[in-house]
Amino acid sequence: MSRAKDLAKKQALRARRKRRVRGSISGTALRPRVSVFKSNKYLSAQAINDVDGVTLASINSKALGLSVSKENATKVAAAFAENLKGAGVDTVVFDRNGYLYHGVVAAFADGLRDNGIKL
Repeated sequence: MSRAKDLAKKQALRARRKRRVRGSISGTALRPRVSVFKSNKYLSAQAINDVDGVTLASINSKALGLSVSKENATKVAAAFAENLKGAGVDTVVFDRNGYLYHGVVAAFADGLRDNGIKL
């Protein structure tokens, strides 16, 4: 039972961080919100216009044939930056989605910056 309690606590803490972050940021057509989701296997991201409720661009590491790691996060970020530029977006608001800003999430954000997207 201890493992189940630990998992529930971890999920509850992430939910609190997610609510706190989302309470202060929102995406627009000119500056969409980039929301990141990571599982144990894959990384996905999407650019969201919260005013209209529309997803402008998205990417999934599974479609690229990549697993989740810091090296692959930079590759996914490079492909996502091309998608964003194709949609006419060069400035975004970064939503870490309750995850701590280190490891894969930080590598993804740095990869976006390196490819010309302003966070």
